[in-house]
Amino acid sequence: MQIALVGLGKMGGNMVQRLLGGGHEVVAYDRSPEAVAHVVEKGAVGASSLADMVSKLKAPKTVWLMLPAGDPTESTVREIAALLGKGDAIIDGSNANWQDTKRRAHELEPKGIDFVDSGTSGGVWGLKNGYCLMIGGAKPTVDRLSPIFTTLAPPDGWAHVGPAGAGHFVKMVHNGIEYGLMQAYAEGFEILEKSEFSPDLHQVTHLWNQASVVRSWLLELAESAFQKDAKLEGIQGWVDDSGMGRWTVQAAIDESVPAPVLTMALQMRFRSRQDQSFAAKVCAALRNEFGGHAVKKA
Repeated sequence: MQIALVGLGKMGGNMVQRLLGGGHEVVAYDRSPEAVAHVVEKGAVGASSLADMVSKLKAPKTVWLMLPAGDPTESTVREIAALLGKGDAIIDGSNANWQDTKRRAHELEPKGIDFVDSGTSGGVWGLKNGYCLMIGGAKPTVDRLSPIFTTLAPPDGWAHVGPAGAGHFVKMVHNGIEYGLMQAYAEGFEILEKSEFSPDLHQVTHLWNQASVVRSWLLELAESAFQKDAKLEGIQGWVDDSGMGRWTVQAAIDESVPAPVLTMALQMRFRSRQDQSFAAKVCAALRNEFGGHAVKKA
């Protein structure tokens, strides 16, 4: 199939290569001419603008967006929608808010433009291993675009999970679970590292990856990280969040679903960004006031 891809960053550029390897024709655009030139060397057709990109597509035209969620995706959807027509499709592979996705699909419906959301997991390893794709959209459109999903995903690695918005909703919960898993591993490794035994964490992670019930791809990545830096001395413990963990917790609140693990994992990311927690200072001060417990002076 022919497809255009907008956004040639760490994931988008690799996706272009995987699509080319699957025999698809890819028209590629990015604000960075260097990024475009890189994928042109791999066999893609380069474009100098969104309008130039769309002009190089045959009907029905398909455009995949691999951009940051929020304003970059919003503005690009609007610009591309003005260039497309009935029967064309936009696929959003970002970590967009599922409510924004539903709205965009509704807004494009009068023009006859299909809006498909692809929750995309796989990171920088996707080129080699494939991407897990959680697809939302109208079934006839998803069926038409299935050769693209089949090429990007490993075997059984993509599924149509519902109408527009469903793909991003499933990916949102996926990322919320990821927060909890990462926090559980992090706390366990800190207990090990602080213990009197202080075991070799690279050795432990390698061991646990051999048929243990806690083995996982995340644990394999932990093994790789500890192999590179046994004490993780080269990085700071500052952990960002993309917003999907927040949306997952909000969905749990909206649906009255108890989600203490996912909620606490999100809160711990906020804690990681504080050099000195004011809340911890308050607790220390109160212990000193009611019990005379010693405090450490700043």
